[in-house]
Amino acid sequence: MKKLIVLVLALVVGITTLCLVNHKEEDYLRIHIRANSNSEYDQQIKYKVKDAVVAALVPIADKITSKEQMIDLLKDNTQTLKQVVDNKLRELGQNYSSTVRICEEKFPTRSYEELTLGAGVYDAIIIELGSGEGDNWWCVAYPPLCFVTAEGDGEKIEYKSIFTKWFGNK
Repeated sequence: MKKLIVLVLALVVGITTLCLVNHKEEDYLRIHIRANSNSEYDQQIKYKVKDAVVAALVPIADKITSKEQMIDLLKDNTQTLKQVVDNKLRELGQNYSSTVRICEEKFPTRSYEELTLGAGVYDAIIIELGSGEGDNWWCVAYPPLCFVTAEGDGEKIEYKSIFTKWFGNK
């Protein structure tokens, strides 16, 4: 009888944990920027592109109320986001371009400050720079954990982007 109770409890805990992990995966849209290579220079390029992507997404991320809304917006504007990335690559003197897609991707466990997301398959924005064979940068696009505005010394940092112009937001 004890074995049966332990087995039932183990099944309940296992199923509950599985449901919670799947629920978490459904609530987040991850972002993944892959560098062209692992050279120090390409890694620096990746972070400069990351800054351009974040600056482009900040103005719209505050207005988005669901992951599905963010995915729809990005799907409708994948080419616009690709232009932001490719323009930054050209500005930095690179002779390669990017690919941008929305898909499901497997991620390992990752902590962002006080939030830990378990390993699993998440919806993601994947941005590959050139060959996309280098180390990458990850974060969460929705909820917008990577796209926060900062305040300091009484001045609010204001981000402007091609998305803002395109959607007519001021």
